[in-house]
Amino acid sequence: MGEAQVSLRHLYRVFTKPEHQDSKLAQIEQHLSDNILDFLSQHVVTKKTSLEEIEQDFSDSKVPESPEFVSSHAESLLDKLVAHSVNTYSPTFIGHMTSALPYFHLPLSKLMVGLNQNLVKIETSKAFTPLERQVLGMMHNLVYDNDESFYQRYLHSARHALGAFCSGGTIANITALWVARNKALGAQKGFAGVAKEGLASAYRHYGINNLGVMCSKRGHYSLSKAVDALGIGRQQLLALPCPTQTLQPEDALKAGKAYQEEGNRLLAIVGVGGTTETGHIDPLDELADVASELGCWFHVDAAWGGATLFSKKHRHKLKGIERADSVTIDAHKQMYVPMGAGMALFKDPENANVVRHHAQYILREGSKDLGATTLEGSRNGMAMMVYSSLHIFGRRGYELLIDQSIEKAKTFADMINRHPDFELITAPTLSLLTYRVCPAAIQARLQVAAEQEVNTLNQTLDRLIVNVQKLQREAGKSFVSRTRLESPGYPDRSVTVFRVVLANPLTTHHDLAAILAEQHMIASGTEDWRDLEDGKYSLTA
Repeated sequence: MGEAQVSLRHLYRVFTKPEHQDSKLAQIEQHLSDNILDFLSQHVVTKKTSLEEIEQDFSDSKVPESPEFVSSHAESLLDKLVAHSVNTYSPTFIGHMTSALPYFHLPLSKLMVGLNQNLVKIETSKAFTPLERQVLGMMHNLVYDNDESFYQRYLHSARHALGAFCSGGTIANITALWVARNKALGAQKGFAGVAKEGLASAYRHYGINNLGVMCSKRGHYSLSKAVDALGIGRQQLLALPCPTQTLQPEDALKAGKAYQEEGNRLLAIVGVGGTTETGHIDPLDELADVASELGCWFHVDAAWGGATLFSKKHRHKLKGIERADSVTIDAHKQMYVPMGAGMALFKDPENANVVRHHAQYILREGSKDLGATTLEGSRNGMAMMVYSSLHIFGRRGYELLIDQSIEKAKTFADMINRHPDFELITAPTLSLLTYRVCPAAIQARLQVAAEQEVNTLNQTLDRLIVNVQKLQREAGKSFVSRTRLESPGYPDRSVTVFRVVLANPLTTHHDLAAILAEQHMIASGTEDWRDLEDGKYSLTA
């Protein structure tokens, strides 16, 4: 059904623009647009369908034999895909960093897809390459604030790169540490450098046992991928405990010295500019001092919090970021750009040259192609979306969005603190916070109970949080996520908590109050809640 004739004539029509505005394809485009807008007005989950049921729609592993009419395929997508997608636009979807997008991205995305530029090579992206270089320059300026002569010299220099545009924070972090590795183990007399000779030869030449990367336990999981991909090894990721949610400089210095005294070399310290779980910011200025003392690279993963630099009121929270050798920023987070817009920025425009690659057919020496210094080769024109957002919002527009998100998080934290049956676990530094359901009587009990009872109560509360989070998600009206972490209140164990990200500017105080009320209603109807209130929990649980 919906099968089209197999002919070149039919295939040619797929590649060409419809002749009339009221053509079938134009009608399909309008239908899809209207359907998307209708979908975005729904709850977080519009249909209560299990993942297993959805998988049945995508269970055929055979490539379709014959063409299908676009109209038939579009209807299939609406029915199978759109109808069961997660509505990240919903103001009650506050569990992850993926949020609502401004509407102007829809028509601009059509422009980007229609042009289909490939940023690996200037021959396939003539105007997009200078645009991408400008975007990297604007973001570099936001972080490092060099003078105009600096950017006039390096912005469009074929021999330099202010950064690398990436598909996301993971690739940006890997790129930054790739540059750090190649620079640390670079060419010397009698050694062609790690990029040519490999790690084993580099370790022998430099007389080291291992190369390590340090962060706190709140460091993003992409750092584990980075040390794996770069051949350093996951055991060389030194993730230090952080019950206060941040990497303490004195702990980093002590651990770094101990590591290097064992015949190892510390490649980098990674400070976090807004952790994924709680939004905390490491003491970047102090960690820059530690990195300097240990003689290592200093990278700041500001994938989430980097956009805070737009705010005059809150940018001080990232004090010291300008001292980083490299910085990761994700525009598809607090800059409200579609997925696929990460950036690795380099303080020194020379540093990207340690990963420069050339190929005679595409990346010739002396070319201005940014593909020569990026981990990814073929790359779309997402820089255009960042460019447009920077112009349409401006710094002051982003400042308003950032400031109101942080204020909203503080308001929600206040709601939690004032509710007797909720407990705030981590207060917001940016627009993230964590909390849990905890009956007032149990909060009082936790203050005086012996260690065994505290552990038992927390185990019961952990089960309660998991249950409430699942039931709220399945109800489909709203969504919060959950995680496990240590906190100052419970430094010797991890507790399960709700995690909230207040990024959507359309989320209201009424929405937040309704989410809290729904959680309380669900929790008070569970067996774990009744056991906690009745004191029926077992100390041997």
